[in-house]
Amino acid sequence: MKRQLVATLLVLIALPAFAGYVGAAGIVALLTHADAGRGLERPELVRRMAHRTRARRRLLSSSPTKEANRPVRAGLGAGGGGSIVTNEYLVHLSVGTPPRPVALTLDTGSDLVWTQCAPCLDCFDQGVPLLDPARSSTYAAVPCDAPLCRALPFTSCGGGGSGGSWGDRSCVYVYHYGDKSLTVGQLATDSFTFEPSNGGSADDQSSERQLTFGCGHFNKGIFQANETGIAGFGRGQWSLPSQLGATSFSYCFTSMFESKSSLVTLGSPAELQSSGSVFQSTPLIKDPTQPSLYFLRLKGISVGSTRLPVPERRLRSTIIDSGASITTLPEDVYEAVKAEFVAQVGLPVIGAEAGSALDLCFAMPETAAPFWRRRRRLADVPVHVPSLTLHLDGADWQLPRGNYVFEDHAARVMCLVLDAAPGDQTVIGNYQQQNTHVVYDLDNDVLSFAPAQCDKLAASL
Repeated sequence: MKRQLVATLLVLIALPAFAGYVGAAGIVALLTHADAGRGLERPELVRRMAHRTRARRRLLSSSPTKEANRPVRAGLGAGGGGSIVTNEYLVHLSVGTPPRPVALTLDTGSDLVWTQCAPCLDCFDQGVPLLDPARSSTYAAVPCDAPLCRALPFTSCGGGGSGGSWGDRSCVYVYHYGDKSLTVGQLATDSFTFEPSNGGSADDQSSERQLTFGCGHFNKGIFQANETGIAGFGRGQWSLPSQLGATSFSYCFTSMFESKSSLVTLGSPAELQSSGSVFQSTPLIKDPTQPSLYFLRLKGISVGSTRLPVPERRLRSTIIDSGASITTLPEDVYEAVKAEFVAQVGLPVIGAEAGSALDLCFAMPETAAPFWRRRRRLADVPVHVPSLTLHLDGADWQLPRGNYVFEDHAARVMCLVLDAAPGDQTVIGNYQQQNTHVVYDLDNDVLSFAPAQCDKLAASL
């Protein structure tokens, strides 16, 4: 029945061929957290993130054994899918002529760029009108015999469905993600406009490119109303950096607890590193079995001054992922981290909220003060929390305290914001990357990172 439904939906519009290589010299787009501006309290934001992580993990655990052993990504291989995104940072840009706004999840774990389109046969709710190809004078369908269409893992030729109004012989794609999320639609080209609202003249701020994307007519999965689709930033030819010919890109995620924006940049690496911070660098590794992903060589983990006795082979499969929320460790590695935190924090361990992905929480004393605020009373002292360091090849990434513990002082609870999953893969998620300027040098396969106030960095570019 499901196959029949998908087959019925493979009746989509038609587009011209791949837009080709376009030089990218400093293309910039606005970047916000998906929950920004909703007025949610800090505990609620963390609960939402944890519940989305839990939902994703449930879907993954019900997959076939092969996929269950890949808890975050199947990658773009024979399976033709990509990541699942849970705690999203959204890239804001416009598509079509005249330009229509879209908000796409920045996902370094997948390649396809897509947004929901009208007519929508089965879609998730979104906060802005659907992109309507019929209203764009620059929209064109990719023919099903085009090389780019044949390069996608799952494509077919669209028929004349919906009374023939969807076109014929157009490239119909099916693109699935590791958590069973799915987008089905028409591969197309259209005009993409990047214009961050950061001041300056229109000529300085606006950049327009003709790009290939998925116009999704059937989209199912764990999505939010603030987003309209996904912008793949992986290594494959369909990703946004690849289509723009970018030799580098960077992002800087603002805190999920603040309604502030930042920027994602593609190109101009010299300018990106002029913010005054000291960058550390580590090699980006390629894995032919998961060609879209950005692998890192993680050599060890320290809690405080204690380097955990975890064999390096257990950390061999490590990726950095902008689409995943909470950093995920293999179960035995997570248990080692958890045990060391219990030993060093020295506070009573309490049960986590039912259904939460945060299963290690501590009861804080009444005198505990938020570490990010000035003490109101002499008796108020921040709770001691040991440092957490990821030892990478050539770099030690010591995470800021707020990037791995969450403190709810009203409830007097402090939780470790890490997760475990079956399998061998370690995933460095976006919660751990908050207020860190991360630069991907694609020419030299180098990842650089430095602490940053991301909203201020955006203002300086």
